[in-house]
Amino acid sequence: MLRIAVPNKGSLSGPASEMLHEAGYQQRKESKELVLVDPDNEVEFFYLRPRDIAIYVSSGKLDIGITGRDLLIDSGADAEEILPLGFARSTFRFAAKPGTAKSVGDLGGTTVATSYEGIVAGHLAEQGVDASVVHLDGAVETAIELGVAQVIADVVETGTSLRNAGLEVFGEPIMKSEAVVIRRTGADGGDRQVQQFLRRLQGVLVARTYVMMDYDCRAEHLEQAVALTPGLESPTISPLHNEGWVAVRAMVPAKEAQRIMDDLYHIGARAILTTAIHACRL
Repeated sequence: MLRIAVPNKGSLSGPASEMLHEAGYQQRKESKELVLVDPDNEVEFFYLRPRDIAIYVSSGKLDIGITGRDLLIDSGADAEEILPLGFARSTFRFAAKPGTAKSVGDLGGTTVATSYEGIVAGHLAEQGVDASVVHLDGAVETAIELGVAQVIADVVETGTSLRNAGLEVFGEPIMKSEAVVIRRTGADGGDRQVQQFLRRLQGVLVARTYVMMDYDCRAEHLEQAVALTPGLESPTISPLHNEGWVAVRAMVPAKEAQRIMDDLYHIGARAILTTAIHACRL
């Protein structure tokens, strides 16, 4: 039975469980449940603190897990990313009072406060910067005001909380994170159950990204239409009862669907429909 770690709380928890549900797996109904067995899919889910998941997976006690890329790197665990999941995206950056620094190269001799000591220490070492790193849990913005550090490194979304604290971001992003599937470094990548699990999640990602588009068009306009809707492999084309007309079906990127519909209509296509995709295998 495949043993999978899932975040039990925080910004990763809800979207991870939703994606697993879309992929056909049972999920817990109560937040207090720590273990759930899905016998039909031969999977056992363990709901753990997001920060601990990489450690459990690296130990080999669990086969794979879902966590944040930032948490994986910060843990220093012997685990690796095998599939990005496209949610819980964030950017990790330095911030300080205006005029403190313009780039990471200006941080020599300073103290940096962060909740992600592993990421920051590793980044500073890569850049050849000799700075001290102080680990703090929770909001780190007050570290500068209280004199604990001159600089902070934290997840930045809108930057509003930093501006409210009189701070500004500077330099290039330290890293960009999102939810990822991880496994122990060097684990068998050809395991049947693992590959099936990954295919299911990849199917969800594609289903969320594409829609199915159907339309009718004149045969003489088919090449123009196909250029707009090439599909993943090739569109499906069928003759209609009315001579000279064909029906076309193809997957198109959801974010471009409205523009494509306009372009198809402009070249004479009609009965243009889009349908959501709930699951797929490529």
